Amino acid sequence: MANSARNVPGVEKETEYTEINPFDNLQVTYEKNKKTISTVTTLVLVLVVGYFGYMKMYKEPGEEKANAAMYWPQLYFQADSLNLALNGDGKNIGFNKIASKYEGTNAANLARYYEGVCYLKMGKYNDAISALKKFNGKGTALDRQAAGLLGLAYMENKNNNEAIESFKKATADKDDALVTPTYLYHMGMAYQASGKANEAKDAFKRIRDEYPRSQQAREIDKELAKLGELN
Repeated sequence: MANSARNVPGVEKETEYTEINPFDNLQVTYEKNKKTISTVTTLVLVLVVGYFGYMKMYKEPGEEKANAAMYWPQLYFQADSLNLALNGDGKNIGFNKIASKYEGTNAANLARYYEGVCYLKMGKYNDAISALKKFNGKGTALDRQAAGLLGLAYMENKNNNEAIESFKKATADKDDALVTPTYLYHMGMAYQASGKANEAKDAFKRIRDEYPRSQQAREIDKELAKLGELN
């Protein structure tokens, strides 16, 4: 009888194997964890449905009502009727009420900005600081303007260090030839008030060199001359 390879000493036996079906493993894994998987799936579904339900049933209608409520306060603001803009006229609510009643909406956030500006104009600097700090300007055109206004409120409160930090944010965009030179000027003044003449010079020089056509540049040589910087 002929010997096969598996009967020859020194020759390993052929390995017998069974082909594994990956779908079988998947089925086994599912069976072991189906309770957890079902729970997670249900939770995700609830969150998704809840999110869209919130957006459709609460957030969107709230935004519409808040936007409509902003109409009259904005008109009063443009007419410089600041008290009516803030507190309403008895029939229409003002920025204060909009900010609290519709909290979480874009309109309520914008109302915070208007609050800050109104209080700043009225000389109520602590209230202006409080409102402007609550305003979230990230991603909006008002972000750096709000930072600049906050800096002005800090300056009026003789808090020059906080003012300077706010002015740094306000002047972060070198390409903005309107907002940046405006608050570079106020930054220079805040540095002067803090006894930091060199930093004040640097702020004023930026206006002179980078924004020569700005309104602030027209008088900047005088400010530099006061600091001993002559052309």
